[in-house]
Amino acid sequence: MDQRLFINLSPGGTYLDKLTGKTKVRLFFAIVILLIATWDMRIIFSALALSIIGLASLKAKLKSVKAIAVIVVLSNLLNLFLIWVIDPDYGASVCGGSTVLFQITSHYIITGQTMWYFLVRFCKLMATFFAAMTFIQCITPSELAAGLYAIKVPYKVCMIVSIAFRYIPDILRDFTNIKISMQARGMELDAKRTSLWQRLKQNVIILVPLVVTSFDRVGNIANAMDLRGFGKNKTRTYYAEHEDVKGDGQMKIFYIALYIFIAVVIALRIIAPGEYMVWYPFH
Repeated sequence: MDQRLFINLSPGGTYLDKLTGKTKVRLFFAIVILLIATWDMRIIFSALALSIIGLASLKAKLKSVKAIAVIVVLSNLLNLFLIWVIDPDYGASVCGGSTVLFQITSHYIITGQTMWYFLVRFCKLMATFFAAMTFIQCITPSELAAGLYAIKVPYKVCMIVSIAFRYIPDILRDFTNIKISMQARGMELDAKRTSLWQRLKQNVIILVPLVVTSFDRVGNIANAMDLRGFGKNKTRTYYAEHEDVKGDGQMKIFYIALYIFIAVVIALRIIAPGEYMVWYPFH
């Protein structure tokens, strides 16, 4: 099992890992734009399945992914619940019709259209989450910078993004080391013995100095880059960007097809907009 962190500093050996940065970035943007452009469950579910398969193929550290996934799921469910509290028949405006399944009070009802909208919205958010997790797990900061530069993002911005992502593992590692040393000196951070507020307070005490010292590191790097003439030329190359492999050609066909499909979906919505936003198969 490849015990990878969320931010990988060296590429792995899986199919997705071997792709170039520009292919990974273009493919990720294609999937995200597609999820933004559509409310069709058939498309969203396909994107969700592909994202889960992609993440599983990377042999990611599932314990860490699971922890974040639980937070995302709970946040989405709370968001949907609040929508229902404000407008129990919200599905009627986006799906059409109002088929009452359960009636709690005269105002609070559960309709098939609202439940379908909630399911589509939930799957859409989860598909975006798993696509983002797959993208983060298969790309390194240098590949990300090279990929962004390949889509005409200024290379100074690309470098800022690359350095920021490189610092995240360092901060997490230092945070863990300081936390362990503080516990060895008597700081109590056990969930069974300390309140949530106390644990948050102690973690903030550890984290704030780390963030402050990270600015000093950034300043040192900026000075070193200035001394080496960074930013003098209009273009640059990236050592992390290798020659295209067989998978790049296959993914290029795939993401070009996705972009064409996205253009068709958007054009159809402009030329012949439907009466309702969400595709509902049970009319």
